[in-house]
Amino acid sequence: MQKGAEEMSAAASIVRADGEGERLRFWGGGILTMKATAAETDGAFMLFEDYMPQGKTTPLHAHANEDEALYVLEGEILVHIDGENHPVGPRGIAVAPRGVPHAFLVTSPTARVLCLQTPGSAEAFYRGASQPAGADTEPAGPVDFDRVRESAERSGGMQLLGPPPFETTRGVADSAPSVAAG
Repeated sequence: MQKGAEEMSAAASIVRADGEGERLRFWGGGILTMKATAAETDGAFMLFEDYMPQGKTTPLHAHANEDEALYVLEGEILVHIDGENHPVGPRGIAVAPRGVPHAFLVTSPTARVLCLQTPGSAEAFYRGASQPAGADTEPAGPVDFDRVRESAERSGGMQLLGPPPFETTRGVADSAPSVAAG
C-alpha cells in the first residue's frame, strides 16, 4: 500500500453532464457553470465552463497562488501571456502559472472555455464577482469592473495589474476603472 493510501480524502466524487452545474452570471462578462468546486475537491482544484460573447475581455491580471489552464471548447480567444498575443481555438490550451500576468479576449461570436485552477483557492473571487444565473441567462450582459475589482481586493483570488492589453479594446480599457496590483 502506498504511503498515505490509508487516509481518506474529503473530496467528493463528481459526475456532471453537459449543462449541469451551478450557473453564475460573472460581472466581468459571461456565464460560469461550476463543474467542480473547491469544496467538492477538498481545495485541490476548481473547474468551470465559461460561456462568453464576442468582445468579452479580462484586464491584465495574475493569480498569486493558483495555476490557471484555459482549454477552448468552442470559438476562439486571443490570450496575452509573456508579453505576446496568441490565438487559441477549439481544443487549444493556454496555461498561466501562478504569478504570470495574462489576459484574454473573445474574438469569435461566442466562446466556451473550460477553466481549471489549481488549487481551488480563488473560487471566492469568482463567487464574489457573480450572481446566480438561470438556464435562460444570456452570456452578453452588463459588465461591472468595479464589482470585479472589489471582489479581487476582498478575496485575494486575483491581482488586477492593468486594463486589457488588446488594441481592439482600448475604448473599453479607457472606460474601465483604474485597477491596482493586489
